[in-house]
Amino acid sequence: MNVAKENAAIAALEFVRDGMILGLGSGSTAEIFIDQLGERVAGGLKIQGIPTSARTAECAIEAGIPLVDADKVEKIDLTVDGADEVDPAFSLIKGGGACLLREKIIAHASSKMVVIVDNAKLVDTLGAFPLPIEVDPFAMALTAEKIYQALKDTGCREAQTVLRQAKDKSGPLVTDGGHWILDSKCELIPSPVETARALSQIPGVMEHGLFIDLADVIIVGEVDHAKVMELSRD
Repeated sequence: MNVAKENAAIAALEFVRDGMILGLGSGSTAEIFIDQLGERVAGGLKIQGIPTSARTAECAIEAGIPLVDADKVEKIDLTVDGADEVDPAFSLIKGGGACLLREKIIAHASSKMVVIVDNAKLVDTLGAFPLPIEVDPFAMALTAEKIYQALKDTGCREAQTVLRQAKDKSGPLVTDGGHWILDSKCELIPSPVETARALSQIPGVMEHGLFIDLADVIIVGEVDHAKVMELSRD
């Protein structure tokens, strides 16, 4: 197990309170948090989780975490999730695990979002990690052309997009929602807010991996501790 990720996951437990409804993120760091949370549940902590992917649901069940359907709750107290990149304004790139749509739905509905990462995920400017964009398969080539133009118009250094393939090489990766993923190799995204807005206006784009104004706390795991950073939105 990655010690830095484990330290970040353990630090995130400090934000969990008895009786909470928790959004459970997807990815390797989130799964470490789920394992740690399961130990707390076994010790008497009473919470309910809402998974952001089928894989997360499996991990939560294995960890003994009680789950609740997202349609059965009126609020989500806290979401804990990972990220592929984090900039100084707490803007994120997410979607490396192809769960960005459900992750964003749950994060947006949460009172607080805690993001757990290791130091390698911190960047001065987003874009080195390819930006995932979830698209409807219908007329995907037309959508991809609109995406290319939106990225160029908002100043991204590059705008090449690649259709993500399934790991078994059987064809395009299909998300839990039945969509495809275009990975855009932007290299540099100078204005994440403008790029996010432009992508959101394209019919066929179901969601994109720019998470703006959603993260409240960033926990950075190191080999011997975790650093907790909170953003003031005043």
